[in-house]
Amino acid sequence: MAAPASQTNLAGLPRRLVQDGIVTEKKLIEAAAAAREQKLALVSYLVNENIADARSIAVAASHEFGVPLMDLDAIEVDLDVVRSVDQKLINKHRVLPLVRRGQRLFLGISDPTNLAAIDDIKFQTSLRIDAVVVEQDKLEERITRAMEAVDTTMADMGDDDFDLENLDIDGEQEEEDVQSDVDDAPVVRFVNKILLDAIKRGASDVHFEPYEKIFRVRTRLDGVLSEVAQPPVILANKVCARLKVMSRMDIAERRVPQDGRIKMRLSKSRAIDFRVNTCPTLFGEKIVLRILDPASAKLGIDALGYENAQKEMYLKHLNKPYGMILVTGPTGSGKTVSLYTGLNILNTVDRNISTAEDPAEINLPGINQVNVNPKVGLTFASALKAFLRQDPDVIMVGEIRDLETAEIAIKAAQTGHLVLSTLHTNDAPRTMTRLVDMGVKPYAIATSVSLIIAQRLARRLCDNCKEVKDIPREALEKEGFEPEEMEKLTIFGPKGCKSCNEGYKGRLGIFQVMEVSETMGRLIMEGGNAIQIADQAASEGVRDLRRAGLNKVKEGLTSLEEINRVTLE
Repeated sequence: MAAPASQTNLAGLPRRLVQDGIVTEKKLIEAAAAAREQKLALVSYLVNENIADARSIAVAASHEFGVPLMDLDAIEVDLDVVRSVDQKLINKHRVLPLVRRGQRLFLGISDPTNLAAIDDIKFQTSLRIDAVVVEQDKLEERITRAMEAVDTTMADMGDDDFDLENLDIDGEQEEEDVQSDVDDAPVVRFVNKILLDAIKRGASDVHFEPYEKIFRVRTRLDGVLSEVAQPPVILANKVCARLKVMSRMDIAERRVPQDGRIKMRLSKSRAIDFRVNTCPTLFGEKIVLRILDPASAKLGIDALGYENAQKEMYLKHLNKPYGMILVTGPTGSGKTVSLYTGLNILNTVDRNISTAEDPAEINLPGINQVNVNPKVGLTFASALKAFLRQDPDVIMVGEIRDLETAEIAIKAAQTGHLVLSTLHTNDAPRTMTRLVDMGVKPYAIATSVSLIIAQRLARRLCDNCKEVKDIPREALEKEGFEPEEMEKLTIFGPKGCKSCNEGYKGRLGIFQVMEVSETMGRLIMEGGNAIQIADQAASEGVRDLRRAGLNKVKEGLTSLEEINRVTLE
């Protein structure tokens, strides 16, 4: 039986939560103080921090106040009703208008004691408000989806919905350049359509490639490139000029690579950034746009695909006051999102966080982000030196490319700072020998590097159409499955349907999370190679990328072909 709640400290929903044994009184009082400090609703804080289950809170609130409980998964939110309420009020109070019946508006709310929300919406709409209790996690998800649907309505956009008014381009353009570009309306519409389609499909990159007799456009969706258009080759230079104007590049310079950025505001609440790079080729400039969605940094660590033990290991080292966390993998393997997810967890008012990047891909308020610029002497190393004079707690270096940067980062990790960075190696054990190859002293590596994460991104099987594959036992053994795990093993493969891309929809992370133990440190100092470190890691229970991938196959999340594509060397 739960202990009675203190009448002096708790009332209303908090008291009911304690009486039902959902949260202890001490924990609830601490949570209330932390929620006030972070300017969050108590229910939001309890669910976000996994202190209490959203369903349990909703049931308790419904019983305590006699308010009906509704499962948001079972209803379709009326977007016309959502539009009738001021978006600022929805975002401020985190409530969702569900249904209107005459002069009654049913309002989804996780805490029915939030009378301010009910009164504000009643005043704005002049309707009678009937509160309906819903689960906090589902409420947040549906609010986000409803806001995007109301503001963007991307499915209804046509060719002319993106024009210069929708593009928030940093700085001022040369008037005659913009005017001459705008005059060529077909090119403008074509570029806008390509960018819009890429965003709608969830692509990560767009490639504009000129050749001698063709000009093709490809997009990378779920890690795989596919051709989406082949416009007349005569348009190649005009499309290039249009993209260079949008991204504030020198349109007259075609001999050297250039970097730029486009910020496209889709609605009041959503903007998409494009990182743009040009490269001179034999028949014109190839332009690649990397699509950067700031929402990807706020997915939360649970959405990345870590196994429970791997997630706990990452969180453990993020909470350490000093040391170095390295994330490794090829370009496009999700390293940046992993680092930014960690930074998002660390981003509190009591920490000073600085990052040096080339360039900063995702903007996070509360973090001091610096774009390195070697042309003016602002390198990773010089930025790091500046950070160390600015009282830092956490430092993120976009990439360790040279000995000077590595040495400064390691010294920072050794002198009471938490350092996060990336390195290009194939797996975690090779990261340590890569640093030695750079010229870093082995004892410095052993005393500073605390955690190494190697990762890949694999395509996720579509839940609607994935099908069971019949694979011989001998073939499964060759792939790496153990005999004992093949007894109840079901392998799924892609089929393809209207809602996916050739049997796949989205991507998931495959991780090797290796804590640098004392034994590994000694191995490095004794001149051990990557194979010896890998053997030691395996003896300590660290799964390699291949094994982590096979586990995803066992869980039915991806196919064996996809794991072979991303993990076989």
